[in-house]
Amino acid sequence: MLITAVRNALGELLNPAMRSVLWKSLGLTILALFVVWNLIALVVETFAIPFVSGWFAAITIPAWTSGIGIFAAIAAGVGLAIALAFLIGPVSAAIAGLFLDDVAEHVEAEDYPEDPPGKALPLGQSIAMSLRFFLIVIAGNLLALMLLLVPGVNLIAFFAINGYLLGREYFEFAALRHHDSATVRQLRAQHSGTIIMAGMVIAGFLAIPLVNLLTPLFGAALMVHLHKAVAAKSGLTDQVTV
Repeated sequence: MLITAVRNALGELLNPAMRSVLWKSLGLTILALFVVWNLIALVVETFAIPFVSGWFAAITIPAWTSGIGIFAAIAAGVGLAIALAFLIGPVSAAIAGLFLDDVAEHVEAEDYPEDPPGKALPLGQSIAMSLRFFLIVIAGNLLALMLLLVPGVNLIAFFAINGYLLGREYFEFAALRHHDSATVRQLRAQHSGTIIMAGMVIAGFLAIPLVNLLTPLFGAALMVHLHKAVAAKSGLTDQVTV
């Protein structure tokens, strides 16, 4: 069930019909990252570098002041690059969250034409879900990052935390298009192991630089297929849009 859903979701990314959603999502993500980069750079140049240079200058030999300034600038540049790499996943998740219904509609129309179509989430709920994706990806990665110095634990924590959080959020997105909240919670409880494993697959996408830009689109397509499978297995083939 899961393997079939993953294979189908990967195929969706190569489907020409998905290109418009893909380019819209990537374009807005790159624009958002550009804005975030410049805002962080402005804050660093205005506050961080002068503060660090002044603090070191006050406790070291005056002749070292210029060297300290150069060191602070280099350190700031490295920090900016790390921050941008860290933010790629959360920012792409937030931006693509606005287009997840487009992905779901495409998958449902192409692969499940005989089933009742899902109902797009209201704009407010869609924006709230995008923000939630953003915060969840940040929280999951920060928690895993805190365990970085514990050998082996960081990788396990990354997949365990993100597997649970991403699996839950993306599954709820796909299922809420067809069922009420109580039914969605029941489905998630009955198939929690499969959903968490699917979340780990999504986390694997998130861990690969540049490929992680496609994580939200892949995650949405994967969970649409997985929702169809688990709903059918639970006897919910006659879905009612709510």
